[in-house]
Amino acid sequence: MGDFKFPYFFDYPPYFTLQPVQDTREKQMQLWKELILRYCQHHKCFIINLEQEFPLFQNLSIQRKLSFEAREMFLAALVAEGKAEWLDKAHKKCLVLWRSIQEWSEMILQLVRDNAMEDGVLTLDEIQSGDESRGTELAGIDRFVLVRALKLLEQRGKAAMFKGKAGDDEGVKFSAS
Repeated sequence: MGDFKFPYFFDYPPYFTLQPVQDTREKQMQLWKELILRYCQHHKCFIINLEQEFPLFQNLSIQRKLSFEAREMFLAALVAEGKAEWLDKAHKKCLVLWRSIQEWSEMILQLVRDNAMEDGVLTLDEIQSGDESRGTELAGIDRFVLVRALKLLEQRGKAAMFKGKAGDDEGVKFSAS
């Protein structure tokens, strides 16, 4: 799992089983929420599908993995805190927001300012993987998160999204005001 540093509890088998004592479960919940956010940020993982294997939820060295119920509970706790959103009614896919949409929109504005792009145009692809975003946290941003952040900037009068001539071309014009 790369150079990600796991916390001490990741090698402790009881933390892979929902704890029956309320105080212990609350501590377990807090530790897992923090770990999920850190892991997703480190690996730039935005969506967790509960119906698919996710490396974070198992530790092969101790032969343990979280139950579906535990994974859903930990993600639901993040949703309740506004750090994640369910992408479907069945609660199988979850968007993890280690940064809020507001924070992502501010990062986009900073990228635009840093590159003197006020009153300029960028495609969504350029924001996700262009030279301007290379080496920043915006590189590789999930398109769904990017669009939500740009829509927020639109509401604030800082950007205007548009479709290009090709069907999949999407761009955004930024406003200096």
